Amino acid sequence: MSEISRRECVTAALAAAVGCVPLQNAMAKNGQAAGTGAESLNGVAQTKGLHFGSCIGTGSTKGELALLPPAVLARPRRPVPFDDARMRALMVEQCGILVPENELKWYVVRPESNKFDFRRADILVDFATRHRMAVRGHNLFWNATRWMPRWQDNYDFGSRPATAAERMLRDHIFKVCRRYGKRIFSYDVINETINQQTGELNDTVFTKHLGWNLVDICFHAAREAAPHAELVYNDFPSWGPNGTHRSGILKLLDYVKKRNLPVDALGVQGHIGYGTTGGGPGSERDEPAWRKFLDDVTSMGFDLLITEFDINDKSAPTDIAVRDRAVADVGKAYFDIMVSYPQLRYVMVWGLVDKYNWLQEFIPRADGLPQRPCPYDDNYNPKPLRDAMAEAFRSAPARPAMNIKPA
Repeated sequence: MSEISRRECVTAALAAAVGCVPLQNAMAKNGQAAGTGAESLNGVAQTKGLHFGSCIGTGSTKGELALLPPAVLARPRRPVPFDDARMRALMVEQCGILVPENELKWYVVRPESNKFDFRRADILVDFATRHRMAVRGHNLFWNATRWMPRWQDNYDFGSRPATAAERMLRDHIFKVCRRYGKRIFSYDVINETINQQTGELNDTVFTKHLGWNLVDICFHAAREAAPHAELVYNDFPSWGPNGTHRSGILKLLDYVKKRNLPVDALGVQGHIGYGTTGGGPGSERDEPAWRKFLDDVTSMGFDLLITEFDINDKSAPTDIAVRDRAVADVGKAYFDIMVSYPQLRYVMVWGLVDKYNWLQEFIPRADGLPQRPCPYDDNYNPKPLRDAMAEAFRSAPARPAMNIKPA
C-alpha cells in the first residue's frame, strides 16, 4: 500500500470514529450527488444556471517543495485539507465541482522527464466519482519557469529543440487526458502564460523553442486527446490598475480567434485583494476598465469562468468582525459584476476553509494573524463572505445551465 493510500485509510478511520463522515456515506449510498442541497452554494447557484465548486489538495510533494521560495519554506506549513474528514464532508455538502489544487501540475504528476505519477490526482478523482462530483483538470501546462519542475532547467532538447518540445507537450497532454477520459469535463489547457508586467508571453524554455506556436500545440493536442472537454485559458487578470496584463490576455485571445484554436472559455482566477494602498476595501478596483475587459472577452465569443476565487485580506483591520464584513463587501462587489454576465458558467473558490488557503503561507499578515480569505472559518462555520456569495447567486440573471457531468 502506498503512503498516500495508508494516510487516506487512517484519516477515514479517524473520521468515522468521531462521526465526521456520515454525510458523505449517506449521500454515496443513496446515490445523491454532491452539492445538491437546496441551500448549498452549488444548489443556490444552480437556481440561476450556475455551478459552484472548490479546490482541495492532498499535501506537498518533493517537487513542489523544491520550487517554493525560502521565505515560504521558513513559515509553518498549512495543514492538508484532504486529510480532514470535516473538510471532505463540507466539499460534498457545498460543491458540485472539484478541482485538484496542485495534483495535476507538472511538478507533481511528472517528477522526472520520463516518469508520471498520478497517485495523488487519482485519489481526488476517485473521491469525486464516489460522490458524483464533476472534476476540472488544473492544469495541462503552466508556462511559468518558476513553477516548472527543476528537471526542465537543464533538459536537453537535442538538435531539433522545437520538435522535441512539441513532442513533450503533446505526450504530456495525451497521457493526462487519456488517463481520465470523460471523468474530467474541463481543462485549464494553458495556465498563466502572459507576463503581467509586459503583457507578452512568459519567457520560458518552451516559448524559446516554440514561441506563439506553443498555444496552437497545446490546444490542438487537448482537443484531440479530450474531444468532450471544455478547453480553457486560465490567468489572473486584475480588476485593478494593471491594464498591461489584461491587454496581454486580450492579445492572446485575439490570436486564438484568428487561428481558430479550440478555446471555449477564459478562466478568471479571481485572487482579489481587500486593498493594499490604504484606501480601504476594494479601493484598487477600476470597475469601468474591468467591465470593458469582460465585454471584450465575451464579445469574442468566449465563456467566462471564475476558477480560483479568494480574497487577500493582508491589509484589512485586525478586528475579525470588521475584517469579515469588509471582505464580504469586496466579494459581493466582485461577484455582482461577474454574475451579471450570462456567459459566466460556474464559480470555483480556491478552498472553502481559511486555514487551508495558500495565502496563509505565501502572503502572511504583518500582525501575525491568519488570513481569512475563504467562505468558511477554521471551525467550518459560514462567514459573511459565504452569505455574500449566496446573495450574489440568488440575484444573478438566469442562464441556460451548462451540462456538467460528474466524474
